Amino acid sequence: MKQTFYSNGKLLITGEYLVLDGAQAFALPTQLGQNLIIEHGNPQEIAWKSYDADGTIWFEDIILFEEITHYQPTASESVRNTLVTILHHAYLQNPAFVKSDNGYRIQTELTFSRKWGLGTSSTLINNIAQWLNINAFDLLNSSFGGSGYDIACAQNNSPILYQLENGKPIVHPIPFHPDFTNHIYFVYLNKKQSSKTAIANYNVNKNQDLNRNINKINLITTELLEANSIASFAHALEKHEAKMSLLLETCTVKELLFPDFKGTIKSLGAWGGDFVMAVSSTNPKDYFFEKGYSVVFTYDELIRS
Repeated sequence: MKQTFYSNGKLLITGEYLVLDGAQAFALPTQLGQNLIIEHGNPQEIAWKSYDADGTIWFEDIILFEEITHYQPTASESVRNTLVTILHHAYLQNPAFVKSDNGYRIQTELTFSRKWGLGTSSTLINNIAQWLNINAFDLLNSSFGGSGYDIACAQNNSPILYQLENGKPIVHPIPFHPDFTNHIYFVYLNKKQSSKTAIANYNVNKNQDLNRNINKINLITTELLEANSIASFAHALEKHEAKMSLLLETCTVKELLFPDFKGTIKSLGAWGGDFVMAVSSTNPKDYFFEKGYSVVFTYDELIRS
């Protein structure tokens, strides 16, 4: 019997880094995501195969049940070790799936390039949680870490406001249908950013004004969501960029890469990689193409809403 599960990708619009400490974050689930397909296989093992969006196999291996149940942590961040880590923590929540003579053939299928940073790990974790009927947020916390906003995007088909309260995820699906989404674009920077590295850097640099910074970012998020024009929306994005630039002690992405862009550019998620949001009164695709950035989506092409 074949089982198939699906999870959405994600983009974090506001609250990056500070969401880890309780700030409100505005996030968008994407139309692109990942499938997980489960079939019966050879006893006591998982034959795993992962496909990228172009149909190529980017990971393939055999994982024995014994490796999952008797997992030994290592410092390796290889794909195989990360996968075994996730499966082990899933086993701790629901041991039944490796307590029989059955085995599995498991296939994952991305509908976005795994280089894009849209949630290869979070969509996998949420899919495994669906398969085993366990808590995806707990699985994330025990295996990979992070705020959990990406898990919330994986599970929701509309924009969300996300917050950690006493370490617990609070998810509010919200309406976001401004009449200026035709001026919003998403551009891939051709550089995969490590979430773990970015979070570690943030933890080193966050200062004593944490609560004040969280309050300021929350106010900007509210201002963004209440914006009734493209100008006020762009102004809120620019305020957010300026505040995070001071907090992270780094230049904004517009200053670094696009100083001549006639519009607003906002870093998304981990600064320095993956996607940025561009707001422009005219279609900016030619501008980005000329600078070598060939992956540009309109809001409606990418976002689930």
